[in-house]
This record gives sequence, structure tokens and C-alpha cells, in this order.
Amino acid sequence: MKKNEKEKTRRSIIDALKNSEGLDAGALAEMFSLTPMAIRLQLYDLREAGLVEERSEARPKGRPAKIWSLTSAADSYFPDTHSKLLIEILDGVEEAFGEKGVDTLTKSRGEKQIERYLEVIGETSKLRTRLDRLAKLRTLEGYMAEVQKEGDGIYLLIENHCPICAAATRCRGFCVSELEVFQTVIGQEYSVERTKHILEGARRCVYRVCKK
Repeated sequence: MKKNEKEKTRRSIIDALKNSEGLDAGALAEMFSLTPMAIRLQLYDLREAGLVEERSEARPKGRPAKIWSLTSAADSYFPDTHSKLLIEILDGVEEAFGEKGVDTLTKSRGEKQIERYLEVIGETSKLRTRLDRLAKLRTLEGYMAEVQKEGDGIYLLIENHCPICAAATRCRGFCVSELEVFQTVIGQEYSVERTKHILEGARRCVYRVCKK
């Protein structure tokens, strides 16, 4: 495999693992039309670089599978958008206006998000359509969002990356506001519950959505 092709495959593997809870070499090989051995060689290189790790997972038949996932070192491939600038702004607002000023800032940001999202989502009554459009908007903002069906009338809105993680760590108001924004744009007739949270140590943020 040529160097540029190897780097391209390497990045594709990292992206695929970012969008999953972990994959085995066979699944990755099928994704990229490569042999499992070719994928394993890439994974071993990534492991040596400290970017991936593996765990053993029992299977109904045969030997346990080796499941690969990203380490925190791979976060550098998914930058925290303008993190330093955002934190400096938050510090400046808090210094000038106190905690109330920071609350006002996050509230204003949330209101603008609601207005922008509703303009695109429209008035469709179909929950899946609303979620798909919201996920597309969030992906454009860097959240790598997707929608998965969990059961009859139950969906998961998944965000595989947080592009403002440093700022959200500095000010949890962003996360509180985000949940309120989702509740408003998805609809008050639905329950929106955050079941996994990056700031609580989860690999991604997950929101469970269903009819109340």
C-alpha cells in the first residue's frame, strides 16, 4: 500500500471508529474493501501510536472477537473548535458581568440556535424527519451527529464529537442549554433525555427521544 493510500486508510479507520462503539477488523475490512490482515496491520500501527486500543468481546460461536476503539489521544484528529478563544470570551464575560453574564450568554446562544434550527427543520410532524434534519445541522457544526432507531417510536440522537468540549467543560451551561434547545426544536410532546454525556466520561453524547 502506497504511503498516501496508507494515510488515507488510516484516517478512514479513525473516522469509522469515532462513529462507533468499537469495530472488529472484519467489519472495517468490509467497509473499505480490504483484507482483514491489511486492516490489522493498520490497527497495529495505530495502537503503537497510542491512537487505538482493543478489548475482547465474546461471540456466540468461535473465539472472542478483538474490538478496536479510539483512545483519548485520537481527539487531536477532531479539534475543539476555537477552544482557546471561547474560554477567553467566557472568562472575560464572567470577569465583567459575573456568573449572571455567562448565563445570559449561553441563554442567548441557545435562543439563536433554536431560531436557526427551526427555520431548517420546518413544521413537519414526523419525529424521524425532525431528528434527521437536526442531526444534519449538528453535523455541519462539527458534532458528527446521527440518528438511530432503538425501538417502536424510540430514537437515539447521537453526537460522536463535541467541537466545543473545552468551553463546555469550563461552563456547563452550554450542556444545559443544549438539552433545552433539543427539547424545543424536537417538540414538547416528546421526551428528550441525555443518556450518555462526554463530560461525564462517555465516548459520545446520546439523547433518547420518544413520545411522552
